[in-house]
Amino acid sequence: MPGTLDFAYETQPARVVFRPGAAVSATPGEAARLGLRRLLVVCGSRGQDTARMVADALGDVCVGLHAEARMHVPVEIVERAVEVARAAGADGCVAVGGGSAIGLGKGIALRTGLPLIAVPSTYAGSEMTPVWGLTENGAKRTGRDPSVQPRSVVYDPELTLSLPVDLSVTSGVNALAHAVEALYAPDGSPLVSLMAEEGVRAMTGALPGIAVAPDDLDARSRALYAAWLCGACLGSTTMGLHHKLCHVLGGTFGLPHAETHTVVLPYALAYNAPEVPLALTALNRALDTDDAPRALRDLARRLGAPGSLAELGLTEADLEVAAAQVTGQPYPNPRKVTVDGVRDVLRAAYEGRTPEGGVSRSETPTSARRPARS
Repeated sequence: MPGTLDFAYETQPARVVFRPGAAVSATPGEAARLGLRRLLVVCGSRGQDTARMVADALGDVCVGLHAEARMHVPVEIVERAVEVARAAGADGCVAVGGGSAIGLGKGIALRTGLPLIAVPSTYAGSEMTPVWGLTENGAKRTGRDPSVQPRSVVYDPELTLSLPVDLSVTSGVNALAHAVEALYAPDGSPLVSLMAEEGVRAMTGALPGIAVAPDDLDARSRALYAAWLCGACLGSTTMGLHHKLCHVLGGTFGLPHAETHTVVLPYALAYNAPEVPLALTALNRALDTDDAPRALRDLARRLGAPGSLAELGLTEADLEVAAAQVTGQPYPNPRKVTVDGVRDVLRAAYEGRTPEGGVSRSETPTSARRPARS
């Protein structure tokens, strides 16, 4: 680790229980530990069976099951859930499912201050962050607030056994995006870099096994462990160009969350690559490659994930609108975010072509090379 150490690292106040069967065996105990006696369970429509299982385990402590979570967390859905929570006299929430369910739980916590328990069933990683996101009037906005950080996270790899392979792959790559951006975040640290590299290594090692044998509990456990690490990275650092692109593409154009992350990640990484040599070194090491952007794209395609934004429903006319929105309020990023540069990233992702070295056709990278913290 070259150079003098100079960083800040703040741990997030959360308790984690990780074991097969924990959704039923551990969630009631976690509620009791927090002193919660009137819990509203929230989930999406596809996760009702799992959520009902958790609700039944809670018994009389559960005051209702609200199954209206939706992708990108529309404000009106949060407002309705807040009304339900207040009408039930809830003193806390249990979010069961993927990023949409946990996002709804966070929305309730943001509006009411109610403590949140998360029981993830995908690899989204949102459960390990104080980051919230809401979509209103065709725009997604995000923020950080300690009140939305789940007080307890119950990881049960058995819940992910029923996650279809295609969703497992895109959810897993979505988690990878958190680790990738953490490696070159302006507020990174050696601890985050260690978690990020291990998260990438564990996830990319687990996903091929899941694709071959979806019921392999060991592979599922390793992927969930990786999602925990990647989510913790996101919770500790600032998001960059990749996440801004995905927030715009999802919030404004309605593209599916995990699939969009999967398509965009190699191209956003290639764009930033010239400015983050140490991050590239860590990723190449974790992926056992000398071309991390291409390796990420090839892995996703090999496992059957979508390969272009066109496949997800974006139109060519949308590219200019998206580029303007991304650059209008850019997130901090190691390489300057310009309309031309973003347009090139979007065009490459729209066409699904091979990501190339991070140099856009219309912009030469600056001579300064700002290494990622490691």
